[in-house]
Amino acid sequence: MKVLNLQCAAQHGFEGWFASEAEFQRQLAEGLVSCPVCGDHTIHKLPAAPRLNLSASREVASRAPSPGAESQAVSRPGSQPGPQVDQRELQAAWLKLAREVVRQTEDVGTAFAEEARRIHHGEAPERGIRGQATVQETLALVEEGIPVLPLPMPAAAKETLQ
Repeated sequence: MKVLNLQCAAQHGFEGWFASEAEFQRQLAEGLVSCPVCGDHTIHKLPAAPRLNLSASREVASRAPSPGAESQAVSRPGSQPGPQVDQRELQAAWLKLAREVVRQTEDVGTAFAEEARRIHHGEAPERGIRGQATVQETLALVEEGIPVLPLPMPAAAKETLQ
């Protein structure tokens, strides 16, 4: 089993598990590998150092921060000073939120605008829904006073993890 550190064009880092390097290349060529955060299929492998588990005590010692060491964090140029956020924690929180939205809502597909209107006018039972709507449909719903939240859903949020 090969565990690879991968990254999409938007620089979301994630891990992929493959039977072999050839299997990774095959899946990549067929467009089967995508970013779990944004769904991008432009994926590249990051360099990785070999990991040898020589001793559990060495592993624990290597995890302890050395005096004066800084934690890895993300900073955006031009952003206001404030707490630094670990990119992996941010991605994990985003996927958790997206999965929760999927769990608590009904997918109505392309009938989203129509179903949102029916719920708003009391013609359908009140419930959380999600689906696809054009920008024009979304703006029309907002103008009608129907609360909507455009939320891009990564494909990984709609699937169970194995």
